[in-house]
Amino acid sequence: MKESNIFSKKLYFGVMFFTVILLSIAYSFMPFPSLTIIKWNKVDLSVEGTSKTTRALQVPKPVIASKGFWTINSKGRLGNQMGEYATLYALAKLNGKQAYIPQAMANYLSPIFRINLPTLHESMRNKVHWKNYHLNDWMEQRYCYVPGDYVKLTGYPCSWTFYHHIREEILREFTFHDYIIKEANKFLRSISKGKANVTYVAVHVRRGDYVRIMSKTWKLGVVADKGYLEKAMSYFRKKYSNVVFVVTSEGMDWCKDNIDASKGDVHFSGDEQSSSPARDFSLLAHCNHTIMTIGTFGIWAAYLAGGETIYLSNFTLPESPFLKVFKYEAAFLPEWIGIPADLSPVLPKK
Repeated sequence: MKESNIFSKKLYFGVMFFTVILLSIAYSFMPFPSLTIIKWNKVDLSVEGTSKTTRALQVPKPVIASKGFWTINSKGRLGNQMGEYATLYALAKLNGKQAYIPQAMANYLSPIFRINLPTLHESMRNKVHWKNYHLNDWMEQRYCYVPGDYVKLTGYPCSWTFYHHIREEILREFTFHDYIIKEANKFLRSISKGKANVTYVAVHVRRGDYVRIMSKTWKLGVVADKGYLEKAMSYFRKKYSNVVFVVTSEGMDWCKDNIDASKGDVHFSGDEQSSSPARDFSLLAHCNHTIMTIGTFGIWAAYLAGGETIYLSNFTLPESPFLKVFKYEAAFLPEWIGIPADLSPVLPKK
Protein backbone atom coordinates (compact mmCIF):
# COMPACT_ATOMS: atom_id res chain seq x y z
CA MET A 1 0.00 0.00 0.00
CA LYS A 2 2.87 2.36 0.85
CA GLU A 3 4.58 1.64 -2.47
CA SER A 4 1.31 2.41 -4.28
CA ASN A 5 0.98 5.78 -2.49
CA ILE A 6 4.62 6.66 -3.24
CA PHE A 7 4.11 5.80 -6.91
CA SER A 8 0.91 7.91 -7.05
CA LYS A 9 2.68 10.92 -5.55
CA LYS A 10 5.57 10.60 -7.99
CA LEU A 11 3.13 10.36 -10.90
CA TYR A 12 1.20 13.41 -9.64
CA PHE A 13 4.29 15.59 -9.30
CA GLY A 14 5.61 14.38 -12.63
CA VAL A 15 2.39 15.35 -14.40
CA MET A 16 2.35 18.74 -12.66
CA PHE A 17 5.98 19.40 -13.66
CA PHE A 18 5.37 18.70 -17.35
CA THR A 19 2.13 20.73 -17.24
CA VAL A 20 4.02 23.78 -15.96
CA ILE A 21 6.67 23.32 -18.67
CA LEU A 22 4.04 23.11 -21.41
CA LEU A 23 2.13 26.16 -20.09
CA SER A 24 5.35 28.20 -19.94
CA ILE A 25 6.15 27.35 -23.55
CA ALA A 26 2.61 28.19 -24.68
CA TYR A 27 2.63 31.49 -22.76
CA SER A 28 5.86 32.58 -24.43
CA PHE A 29 4.21 32.32 -27.87
CA MET A 30 0.99 34.16 -26.98
CA PRO A 31 0.54 37.45 -28.96
CA PHE A 32 0.35 39.90 -26.07
CA PRO A 33 0.78 43.59 -27.01
CA SER A 34 4.36 44.69 -26.47
CA LEU A 35 5.19 47.46 -24.05
CA THR A 36 8.53 49.24 -24.16
CA ILE A 37 9.77 49.95 -20.66
CA ILE A 38 11.35 53.35 -20.02
CA LYS A 39 14.86 52.93 -18.61
CA TRP A 40 15.58 56.39 -17.20
CA ASN A 41 15.17 57.40 -13.57
CA LYS A 42 15.15 61.20 -13.80
CA VAL A 43 13.95 63.65 -16.40
CA ASP A 44 12.91 67.30 -16.60
CA LEU A 45 9.16 67.07 -17.12
CA SER A 46 7.16 69.10 -14.66
CA VAL A 47 6.17 72.73 -14.50
CA GLU A 48 4.56 73.20 -11.12
CA GLY A 49 3.55 76.28 -9.18
CA THR A 50 3.74 79.78 -10.59
CA SER A 51 7.49 79.92 -11.16
CA LYS A 52 8.84 79.58 -14.68
CA THR A 53 11.54 77.25 -13.39
CA THR A 54 11.20 73.73 -14.76
CA ARG A 55 11.60 71.21 -11.98
CA ALA A 56 13.17 67.78 -12.32
CA LEU A 57 10.87 64.86 -11.59
CA GLN A 58 12.08 61.75 -9.80
CA VAL A 59 10.68 59.25 -12.25
CA PRO A 60 10.22 55.67 -11.04
CA LYS A 61 11.36 52.60 -12.91
CA PRO A 62 8.06 51.55 -14.56
CA VAL A 63 6.73 48.14 -13.67
CA ILE A 64 5.88 45.48 -16.21
CA ALA A 65 2.29 45.91 -17.39
CA SER A 66 -0.10 44.14 -15.04
CA LYS A 67 -3.81 43.57 -15.35
CA GLY A 68 -6.10 46.31 -16.54
CA PHE A 69 -5.70 49.09 -19.07
CA TRP A 70 -6.03 52.85 -19.34
CA THR A 71 -7.96 55.22 -21.57
CA ILE A 72 -8.69 58.95 -21.75
CA ASN A 73 -11.59 61.24 -22.49
CA SER A 74 -12.10 62.31 -26.10
CA LYS A 75 -12.79 66.03 -25.92
CA GLY A 76 -12.31 68.95 -28.26
CA ARG A 77 -11.14 69.12 -31.84
CA LEU A 78 -7.97 68.04 -33.63
CA GLY A 79 -5.34 69.73 -31.44
CA ASN A 80 -7.04 68.61 -28.23
CA GLN A 81 -7.42 65.06 -29.52
CA MET A 82 -3.70 64.91 -30.36
CA GLY A 83 -2.77 66.24 -26.92
CA GLU A 84 -4.99 63.68 -25.20
CA TYR A 85 -3.60 60.84 -27.32
CA ALA A 86 0.04 61.78 -26.66
CA THR A 87 -0.57 62.23 -22.93
CA LEU A 88 -2.31 58.87 -22.62
CA TYR A 89 0.49 57.21 -24.59
CA ALA A 90 3.19 58.71 -22.34
CA LEU A 91 1.54 58.30 -18.93
CA ALA A 92 0.31 54.76 -19.57
CA LYS A 93 3.82 53.80 -20.61
CA LEU A 94 5.29 55.52 -17.56
CA ASN A 95 2.92 53.63 -15.24
CA GLY A 96 3.35 50.29 -16.99
CA LYS A 97 -0.18 50.03 -18.41
CA GLN A 98 -1.60 49.22 -21.81
CA ALA A 99 -3.38 52.22 -23.37
CA TYR A 100 -6.59 52.09 -25.40
CA ILE A 101 -8.15 55.10 -27.13
CA PRO A 102 -11.89 55.80 -27.33
CA GLN A 103 -13.67 55.13 -30.62
CA ALA A 104 -14.41 58.85 -31.01
CA MET A 105 -10.68 59.63 -30.83
CA ALA A 106 -9.85 56.94 -33.36
CA ASN A 107 -12.49 58.40 -35.71
CA TYR A 108 -10.80 61.80 -35.41
CA LEU A 109 -7.16 60.77 -35.75
CA SER A 110 -6.94 57.57 -37.78
CA PRO A 111 -8.03 59.15 -41.11
CA ILE A 112 -5.07 61.55 -40.80
CA PHE A 113 -2.32 59.68 -38.93
CA ARG A 114 -0.91 56.17 -38.70
CA ILE A 115 -1.69 55.87 -34.99
CA ASN A 116 -0.91 52.55 -33.31
CA LEU A 117 -2.76 52.49 -29.99
CA PRO A 118 -5.65 50.01 -30.05
CA THR A 119 -9.24 51.23 -29.97
CA LEU A 120 -11.57 50.47 -27.08
CA HIS A 121 -14.91 49.24 -28.39
CA GLU A 122 -17.90 51.15 -27.05
CA SER A 123 -19.52 48.00 -25.65
CA MET A 124 -16.40 47.27 -23.60
CA ARG A 125 -15.95 50.89 -22.50
CA ASN A 126 -19.45 50.95 -21.02
CA LYS A 127 -18.87 47.76 -19.00
CA VAL A 128 -15.67 48.86 -17.28
CA HIS A 129 -15.82 50.49 -13.84
CA TRP A 130 -13.38 53.32 -14.53
CA LYS A 131 -11.43 55.31 -12.02
CA ASN A 132 -11.51 58.88 -13.35
CA TYR A 133 -8.23 60.70 -12.85
CA HIS A 134 -8.12 64.42 -13.67
CA LEU A 135 -4.99 65.93 -15.21
CA ASN A 136 -3.81 69.51 -15.17
CA ASP A 137 -2.23 70.70 -18.41
CA TRP A 138 1.32 70.27 -17.12
CA MET A 139 3.28 67.33 -15.79
CA GLU A 140 3.37 66.71 -12.02
CA GLN A 141 5.24 64.25 -9.83
CA ARG A 142 2.04 62.44 -8.81
CA TYR A 143 1.32 61.43 -12.40
CA CYS A 144 4.28 59.05 -12.20
CA TYR A 145 2.40 56.96 -9.62
CA VAL A 146 -1.25 56.91 -10.69
CA PRO A 147 -3.02 54.09 -8.81
CA GLY A 148 -5.64 51.85 -10.40
CA ASP A 149 -5.94 49.13 -13.02
CA TYR A 150 -8.76 50.69 -15.04
CA VAL A 151 -8.00 54.41 -15.18
CA LYS A 152 -9.71 56.99 -17.38
CA LEU A 153 -7.65 60.17 -17.65
CA THR A 154 -9.73 63.34 -17.86
CA GLY A 155 -9.13 67.00 -18.66
CA TYR A 156 -7.60 68.77 -21.67
CA PRO A 157 -3.91 67.75 -21.44
CA CYS A 158 -1.69 68.92 -24.29
CA SER A 159 1.56 70.10 -22.66
CA TRP A 160 4.91 68.96 -24.03
CA THR A 161 5.92 68.26 -20.42
CA PHE A 162 3.95 64.99 -20.57
CA TYR A 163 5.58 63.45 -23.63
CA HIS A 164 8.60 65.40 -24.91
CA HIS A 165 11.04 62.88 -23.39
CA ILE A 166 9.70 60.35 -25.95
CA ARG A 167 9.38 62.86 -28.79
CA GLU A 168 10.47 60.44 -31.53
CA GLU A 169 7.80 57.94 -30.52
CA ILE A 170 5.12 60.63 -30.52
CA LEU A 171 6.21 61.85 -33.95
CA ARG A 172 5.96 58.28 -35.26
CA GLU A 173 2.42 58.03 -33.89
CA PHE A 174 1.51 61.21 -35.77
CA THR A 175 2.94 60.15 -39.11
CA PHE A 176 0.63 61.31 -41.90
CA HIS A 177 -0.87 58.86 -44.36
CA ASP A 178 0.95 58.84 -47.70
CA TYR A 179 -1.82 60.53 -49.67
CA ILE A 180 -1.87 63.46 -47.24
CA ILE A 181 1.90 63.88 -47.52
CA LYS A 182 1.68 63.89 -51.32
CA GLU A 183 -1.13 66.46 -51.37
CA ALA A 184 0.69 68.79 -48.96
CA ASN A 185 3.99 68.62 -50.85
CA LYS A 186 2.22 69.09 -54.20
CA PHE A 187 0.52 72.22 -52.90
CA LEU A 188 3.73 73.68 -51.46
CA ARG A 189 5.57 73.09 -54.75
CA SER A 190 2.74 74.82 -56.62
CA ILE A 191 3.13 78.06 -54.63
CA SER A 192 6.93 78.15 -54.83
CA LYS A 193 6.66 79.68 -58.35
CA GLY A 194 9.58 77.62 -59.56
CA LYS A 195 12.04 79.01 -57.02
CA ALA A 196 14.73 76.73 -55.64
CA ASN A 197 15.60 76.35 -51.96
CA VAL A 198 12.34 77.87 -50.74
CA THR A 199 11.87 78.24 -46.98
CA TYR A 200 8.22 77.65 -46.11
CA VAL A 201 6.90 79.37 -43.00
CA ALA A 202 3.52 78.25 -41.68
CA VAL A 203 1.29 80.99 -40.28
CA HIS A 204 -1.68 79.80 -38.25
CA VAL A 205 -4.12 82.48 -37.15
CA ARG A 206 -6.73 81.20 -34.72
CA ARG A 207 -10.03 83.04 -34.81
CA GLY A 208 -13.41 81.28 -34.66
CA ASP A 209 -14.54 80.30 -31.16
CA TYR A 210 -11.65 82.20 -29.57
CA VAL A 211 -13.13 85.44 -30.89
CA ARG A 212 -16.78 84.60 -30.23
CA ILE A 213 -16.53 82.85 -26.86
CA MET A 214 -13.08 82.30 -25.41
CA SER A 215 -11.97 85.94 -25.38
CA LYS A 216 -14.98 86.88 -23.25
CA THR A 217 -15.15 83.79 -21.04
CA TRP A 218 -11.42 83.61 -20.30
CA LYS A 219 -10.60 87.34 -20.62
CA LEU A 220 -8.06 86.89 -23.38
CA GLY A 221 -6.39 90.13 -24.41
CA VAL A 222 -5.82 89.32 -28.08
CA VAL A 223 -6.40 86.29 -30.28
CA ALA A 224 -4.47 87.57 -33.29
CA ASP A 225 -2.51 90.81 -33.37
CA LYS A 226 -1.45 92.61 -36.55
CA GLY A 227 1.71 94.06 -35.00
CA TYR A 228 2.77 90.68 -33.64
CA LEU A 229 2.39 89.00 -37.04
CA GLU A 230 4.42 91.76 -38.73
CA LYS A 231 7.28 91.29 -36.23
CA ALA A 232 7.24 87.51 -36.60
CA MET A 233 7.23 87.62 -40.41
CA SER A 234 9.98 90.23 -40.40
CA TYR A 235 12.14 87.86 -38.33
CA PHE A 236 11.96 85.15 -41.00
CA ARG A 237 12.35 87.58 -43.91
CA LYS A 238 15.61 88.85 -42.44
CA LYS A 239 16.96 85.40 -41.59
CA TYR A 240 16.08 83.41 -44.72
CA SER A 241 15.99 84.07 -48.44
CA ASN A 242 13.19 82.86 -50.72
CA VAL A 243 10.64 82.77 -47.90
CA VAL A 244 7.04 81.79 -48.62
CA PHE A 245 4.45 82.31 -45.88
CA VAL A 246 1.55 79.82 -45.91
CA VAL A 247 -1.41 81.31 -44.02
CA THR A 248 -4.22 79.12 -42.71
CA SER A 249 -7.11 80.30 -40.57
CA GLU A 250 -10.83 79.92 -39.93
CA GLY A 251 -10.92 83.73 -40.17
CA MET A 252 -9.30 84.27 -43.54
CA ASP A 253 -11.06 87.60 -44.17
CA TRP A 254 -9.37 89.02 -41.06
CA CYS A 255 -6.02 87.66 -42.28
CA LYS A 256 -6.35 89.27 -45.72
CA ASP A 257 -7.19 92.59 -44.09
CA ASN A 258 -4.37 92.50 -41.54
CA ILE A 259 -1.44 90.64 -43.14
CA ASP A 260 0.61 92.59 -45.67
CA ALA A 261 0.89 90.49 -48.83
CA SER A 262 2.32 93.27 -51.01
CA LYS A 263 5.80 91.69 -51.09
CA GLY A 264 4.48 88.69 -53.01
CA ASP A 265 5.70 86.14 -50.46
CA VAL A 266 2.37 85.47 -48.69
CA HIS A 267 -0.05 82.78 -49.79
CA PHE A 268 -3.52 82.57 -48.24
CA SER A 269 -4.50 78.91 -48.26
CA GLY A 270 -8.13 78.61 -49.28
CA ASP A 271 -10.98 79.87 -47.13
CA GLU A 272 -13.46 78.53 -44.60
CA GLN A 273 -15.54 76.86 -47.30
CA SER A 274 -12.85 75.19 -49.44
CA SER A 275 -10.49 74.14 -46.65
CA SER A 276 -10.63 71.52 -43.89
CA PRO A 277 -8.81 71.07 -40.56
CA ALA A 278 -6.89 68.04 -41.85
CA ARG A 279 -5.76 69.86 -45.02
CA ASP A 280 -4.75 73.01 -43.15
CA PHE A 281 -2.92 71.04 -40.49
CA SER A 282 -0.94 68.98 -42.98
CA LEU A 283 0.14 72.11 -44.84
CA LEU A 284 1.35 73.74 -41.63
CA ALA A 285 3.18 70.63 -40.44
CA HIS A 286 5.01 70.24 -43.77
CA CYS A 287 6.48 73.74 -43.62
CA ASN A 288 10.00 74.42 -42.36
CA HIS A 289 9.11 76.90 -39.61
CA THR A 290 6.02 78.17 -37.82
CA ILE A 291 4.33 81.37 -36.70
CA MET A 292 1.37 80.63 -34.45
CA THR A 293 -1.06 82.76 -32.52
CA ILE A 294 -2.97 80.69 -29.93
CA GLY A 295 -4.55 77.26 -29.62
CA THR A 296 -3.52 73.61 -29.60
CA PHE A 297 -3.93 73.33 -33.39
CA GLY A 298 -1.02 75.70 -33.94
CA ILE A 299 1.02 74.17 -31.11
CA TRP A 300 0.81 70.69 -32.62
CA ALA A 301 1.50 71.92 -36.16
CA ALA A 302 4.68 73.56 -34.86
CA TYR A 303 5.66 70.46 -32.87
CA LEU A 304 5.40 68.25 -35.95
CA ALA A 305 7.05 70.74 -38.30
CA GLY A 306 10.11 71.24 -36.12
CA GLY A 307 12.30 74.15 -37.16
CA GLU A 308 11.88 77.52 -35.50
CA THR A 309 8.59 78.49 -33.90
CA ILE A 310 7.39 81.97 -32.94
CA TYR A 311 4.43 82.21 -30.57
CA LEU A 312 2.34 84.95 -29.01
CA SER A 313 3.74 85.25 -25.50
CA ASN A 314 1.07 87.34 -23.76
CA PHE A 315 -2.45 86.86 -25.08
CA THR A 316 -4.11 86.82 -21.63
CA LEU A 317 -5.15 89.77 -19.48
CA PRO A 318 -3.50 89.88 -16.01
CA GLU A 319 -6.71 88.83 -14.21
CA SER A 320 -7.67 86.13 -16.70
CA PRO A 321 -9.06 82.95 -15.07
CA PHE A 322 -7.42 81.10 -17.96
CA LEU A 323 -4.10 81.43 -16.10
CA LYS A 324 -5.41 78.98 -13.47
CA VAL A 325 -5.52 76.16 -16.02
CA PHE A 326 -2.84 77.31 -18.45
CA LYS A 327 0.88 77.97 -18.04
CA TYR A 328 2.87 79.54 -20.87
CA GLU A 329 6.02 77.63 -19.93
CA ALA A 330 4.15 74.31 -20.07
CA ALA A 331 2.53 75.07 -23.42
CA PHE A 332 5.49 76.34 -25.45
CA LEU A 333 8.86 74.63 -25.74
CA PRO A 334 11.78 76.53 -24.14
CA GLU A 335 13.57 76.96 -27.48
CA TRP A 336 10.53 78.53 -29.14
CA ILE A 337 10.61 82.29 -29.56
CA GLY A 338 7.97 84.35 -27.77
CA ILE A 339 6.97 87.78 -29.09
CA PRO A 340 4.56 89.87 -27.00
CA ALA A 341 1.50 91.61 -28.35
CA ASP A 342 0.56 95.16 -27.49
CA LEU A 343 -2.15 94.75 -24.85
CA SER A 344 -2.37 98.45 -23.98
CA PRO A 345 -5.59 99.04 -25.97
CA VAL A 346 -7.43 96.35 -23.97
CA LEU A 347 -5.89 96.86 -20.52
CA PRO A 348 -7.99 98.71 -17.90
CA LYS A 349 -7.27 102.39 -17.79
CA LYS A 350 -5.53 103.53 -14.59
